[in-house]
Amino acid sequence: QVQLVESGGGLVQTGGSLRLTCAAFGSLWSPNHRAWYRQSPGKQREFVAAITADGETKYARSLRGRFTISRDNAQNAIYLQMHSLEADDTAAYYCNVPIAWKNCEDPSKVAASWGQGTQVTVSS
Repeated sequence: QVQLVESGGGLVQTGGSLRLTCAAFGSLWSPNHRAWYRQSPGKQREFVAAITADGETKYARSLRGRFTISRDNAQNAIYLQMHSLEADDTAAYYCNVPIAWKNCEDPSKVAASWGQGTQVTVSS
């Protein structure tokens, strides 16, 4: 089993930046895709970004290039660098392991239990 721990969230003003971290503890299986998702109050969890073990990436179209996902395989961690934050980015952010790359945009098709997430609040 793998445990995922997200950190780095906080309160930021519109236009600001944050860097989120997802650390993984325990055994991981191949393929080692990883992804970020987010959930706002009253809304369903949605896909944000994903990355393969080799560094191929995919992003939600709505982000318009403002976010960058990266990973450090030696540290068993992934990151989400967020720039030009907007009020609509306010959400709890979670990482997980998609069961397959083709399913990475579907938060119901993940292999690990959801962690506590990290809250991002963007104030106007």
